[in-house]
Amino acid sequence: MRARRTAVGWLFLAPFTLVFLLFTAVPAVAALGFSLTDLRGSDLRHPFAVDFTGLENYVRLFQDDSFVRDILNTALFVAVGVPLTMAAGFALALALDSGIRRLRGVFRTVFFAPVVTNVVAVALIWRYAFDRDGTVNRVLSAVGLAGPNWLDDTHLAMPVVIALGVWRNFGTAMVLFLAGLQAIPRDVYEAAALDGAGRRRQLRHITLPMLMPTTLMVSVLLTVFYLQVFDEPYLLTDGGPLGSTESVALYTYHQFGSGELGVSSAASFVMLVLVALVSAVQFRLLRPRS
Repeated sequence: MRARRTAVGWLFLAPFTLVFLLFTAVPAVAALGFSLTDLRGSDLRHPFAVDFTGLENYVRLFQDDSFVRDILNTALFVAVGVPLTMAAGFALALALDSGIRRLRGVFRTVFFAPVVTNVVAVALIWRYAFDRDGTVNRVLSAVGLAGPNWLDDTHLAMPVVIALGVWRNFGTAMVLFLAGLQAIPRDVYEAAALDGAGRRRQLRHITLPMLMPTTLMVSVLLTVFYLQVFDEPYLLTDGGPLGSTESVALYTYHQFGSGELGVSSAASFVMLVLVALVSAVQFRLLRPRS
């Protein structure tokens, strides 16, 4: 009987296992193998002519000033984008949970809309808005200010790209924080109010501590997204100007497009290690204390 149940269980797991092996496990192992060779696009017709190079591609990456710059760019995406997205999402969730009640469903839908909106269409609108003669500069000129060329300025392009990332993702943070807030028992707040605790003390001593598991989840999800950020810089600037908005994911894409398959595979595994390390640090720092 037990063997039969085990067989049935494996039967139900078989479709997922097959898909996972074909589209995740096998490609990942193959990419790891590619990263240890000098494989180029022109070698695909003669795969046995590829030479094993060990860690040479990884050494080459960290000797490439462009890759080091892109790691710093990606770190900036994370360091700025994650806190801003979490802050915006938490503030809106708090407002929806306590202040805005009558039209909560409408506001929740409006704020979540950027998450499900087609990113290509959004990027086209943003490119037009931040063009030299776009909407933003027209508004600035209406109040007597000369607008810059946002996406062609090495100092201003990154803030625009990060702003697009925040706008696209604060809805996800809002929904998760709202779910966490609604899971906190109301009687805890009632007891605190009877003891004379105001809104600020309730927020500090009840809401934030009890929301820590949700905060950890949101932080990890957003960090993984920003570490792998690709759509925003690719669609707005293609990594320019002068590589000032190029991320590690976009660097990997460019290397792959130029036929450097071994180097691009190595870059993808460097990104994987970065994601694992940062996530481990977050779990260490933000996990609930017993």
